[in-house]
Amino acid sequence: MRAREPAGAGGFEVVDADRAAWEQRSVVRVVPPVEPRKLAKVPFVELADGRLQGVVSSGSDIERVYVSSITAGTHALSCSTNNNRPCGALHGYACKHIHQLADEAVLQYGLDRVARYLGVEVPEGQSLMSFIKGPVERTPAAVVFSRFLRHLAYLEVPDSTEPLAELHWFPATRAVR
Repeated sequence: MRAREPAGAGGFEVVDADRAAWEQRSVVRVVPPVEPRKLAKVPFVELADGRLQGVVSSGSDIERVYVSSITAGTHALSCSTNNNRPCGALHGYACKHIHQLADEAVLQYGLDRVARYLGVEVPEGQSLMSFIKGPVERTPAAVVFSRFLRHLAYLEVPDSTEPLAELHWFPATRAVR
C-alpha cells in the first residue's frame, strides 16, 4: 500500500506503507552486548562516524583517558588524550589503547558486526587486530569525548517515568521492562 505524505514546499512524497517498522520510528532499539563488558578500562565504545571509536582509561594515570579510533575501510589508527595530546605508543602500529578498544567492541557488538563495519575479513578463530594494519591518522578527540560525557550525564539523572526535555522527540513506544 502506498500513502501520500507532505513533502517540503507544498509537494507530496509517495511513501511505501509496508516499510520496516524501524524506518518509521525515530528510535533505534538498543542492542544488548554480545558478552558482558568491564567498563573500568573502556567505558565508552561505539561504531559511528565511519570509525570504531571510544574512550579508554589510562593504565598509568587514573585521571587520564584516551580517545582511540580505527577508521573503517582505511583502518587508519588514532589515539590521543581527551585534550588532544598524542599517545606516545602509537607509532605505525596499534597501541594498547586501540587493542583494548577493539577487544571491548567485539564484546559489545560481536566480531562479525565490528569486522563488517571496519571492512575487514577475519577468519574464524582469529583476532580482529591481527588484520588491522593502517596508517596513523590523527583525528580530533573532542566529538567522541563529548558524546562520552553526554552518556555519563544520563547516569546522574534520577529514575523517573517522566520524559526528559532534551529527549522529547523520542516517541513513547511501550513501558520499560
